[in-house]
Amino acid sequence: MRVYGWPRVYFGDVTFDEVKRRGLEVNEANERLVREGLRAEFGMLVYAERVIEKIHALKGDKPVLVESLYSWQEYLRFKEVFGDMFKTVAVHAAPGLRYDRLSNRRERPLTMEEARSRDYSQIENLHQGGPIAMADYVVLNDGAPGKLVSQSDVIVWKLK
Repeated sequence: MRVYGWPRVYFGDVTFDEVKRRGLEVNEANERLVREGLRAEFGMLVYAERVIEKIHALKGDKPVLVESLYSWQEYLRFKEVFGDMFKTVAVHAAPGLRYDRLSNRRERPLTMEEARSRDYSQIENLHQGGPIAMADYVVLNDGAPGKLVSQSDVIVWKLK
């Protein structure tokens, strides 16, 4: 969203910051351990609350892209705090395509088994289906990067 001049806050940074703080290797097993551990220790809203703090700290008047909201509880908390200003975009790719892409990415590649296990964990433990079902916009990420960009441009135009 840099091309639009919007700041970005990434839910995953909460995990990465904690993995680094604990001195753990960055990998799927440790990321899952931290994700689920933080939520078990501080509650399902720990990520939402930390991200909301970062958003408030920006103190700007531009929209903020919040990437990787996963849980139903997080979705409800964002609706409570931001009301109708909070809009969601679900980006979907079929599992086979997603797993292929995840196995070929430069940073933190995942095997098909790791990716499937992560998907199941996020659906079963984080209740990820709700925010996807309630998304204000849906992007089908099944083609070339240009297609994703053009779909994103349409959504940004609608949000302005």
